[in-house]
Amino acid sequence: MTTMSIAAALLDLIAIALFILGLHFLNSPPTARFGNRLAALGMFIALVVVLVQTLGVGWWAIAIGTVIGAAIGIYAAVRVKMTAMPQMVALYNGAGGGAAALIGAVEYYVFIGSGQTALDPIVSVSLVLSMIIGSVSIAGSVIAYLKLQEVMTGRPITYPGQQFVNALLGLAIVGLAGWFVYSAGTLPTPAFLGLFALALALGVLFVLPIGGADMPVVISLLNSFTGLAVAITGFEIDSVLLIICGAIVGASGTILTVDMGKAMNRPITNVLFGAFGAAAGSESSASGGPQNVRSVNADDVAIMLAYASKVAFVPGYGMAVAQAQHSVKALADQLEARGVKVFYAIHPVAGRMPGHMNVLLAEANVPYEQLLDLDDANREFPTADVSLVIGANDVTNPAARSVKSSPIYGMPILDVDKSGNVIVLKRSMRSGFAGIDNPLYELPNTAMLFGDAKASVDALTAAVKAL
Repeated sequence: MTTMSIAAALLDLIAIALFILGLHFLNSPPTARFGNRLAALGMFIALVVVLVQTLGVGWWAIAIGTVIGAAIGIYAAVRVKMTAMPQMVALYNGAGGGAAALIGAVEYYVFIGSGQTALDPIVSVSLVLSMIIGSVSIAGSVIAYLKLQEVMTGRPITYPGQQFVNALLGLAIVGLAGWFVYSAGTLPTPAFLGLFALALALGVLFVLPIGGADMPVVISLLNSFTGLAVAITGFEIDSVLLIICGAIVGASGTILTVDMGKAMNRPITNVLFGAFGAAAGSESSASGGPQNVRSVNADDVAIMLAYASKVAFVPGYGMAVAQAQHSVKALADQLEARGVKVFYAIHPVAGRMPGHMNVLLAEANVPYEQLLDLDDANREFPTADVSLVIGANDVTNPAARSVKSSPIYGMPILDVDKSGNVIVLKRSMRSGFAGIDNPLYELPNTAMLFGDAKASVDALTAAVKAL
């Protein structure tokens, strides 16, 4: 080995170590920013290594690509609203899969133009797998982005024979991939492009029937796909860095996907093929929605909050849409100044991506120790005088415990109904993203505070101050 190759290997090892340490520090909100910086430093080192290794050929293209990519990334990170964070995560995750697919395509055309008669078996298998998995990841991530951005409906999109069509696509992809490997990479260009197109189509059709309520699971699954594609690409271009880092991403994405499924008490196959919410209307289910609800105003709720001993904040996507996290923190501060104990109940699948509520509340500087997970929060609800539900529709639905015909039956929920009083902040009586009624709203200890979540919380803060 040359001195340069040894130095490059050592720097790659440092980059890998920084990625792993960064991932470790992301386990806790207080250290997450530091972890993110460590991982960014690792990526910078990895890019420098690649640039130095290619100083003789094509270094300027890598340098230009790095500058353009960094500019886009910085601009997007600065400009993105917290409500749009799930979309950005989905899109950026897909970019990794797309990069793996493009590397596979480039390697194929380099081989075709080299005059060689056969690809190495490991390279041929790696090439076709990275291209297929990467294509599914980028195409599926784009559809997830469009659903989350509400460019297209977030409801499941289904049609007769959908699973049959997907199965045919899968068989065609397997057939062409087998042909590619059997021919040692000498697959005709039209057939190779057809394989690429079929993989992209499968990615689109794979995500179309998945509803927005299942999007946290889908995002984490596509993340694991991207990691797997990147790891396989490492074998393709002989990069230990890609193999290890891709394996880390793939493994962590898989673990997160399984955890999300457990949090919903649904097998992953049901999430992917169940078209959850497909039959639900845009307003409510066939029953017409809750009828016997009690409405209150901000002054009434403020009195309940100010003279409570313990208050639970239960955030959901409604808080994200209204960008009410800072207002919620301000209200919590007012209550704590009056001696009220507060905590935040976080459901694993609240929002549109894993950890969505944690990210929003961390942005508002909510103390990490006040963020309780599902089990801890459920132990606290029976002693809470008031639970303030801010847009968390489906994860507080008691039908999950008692209504066997409900599509969410068996899903672990936040037991807000066991609190002394429940105040639900909603714009209207529309159902949540799952498209089903919530009997919580008709319980005698539940009242509705209608209006924009941020405006309602600000009104509550002002009313508490005035007491």
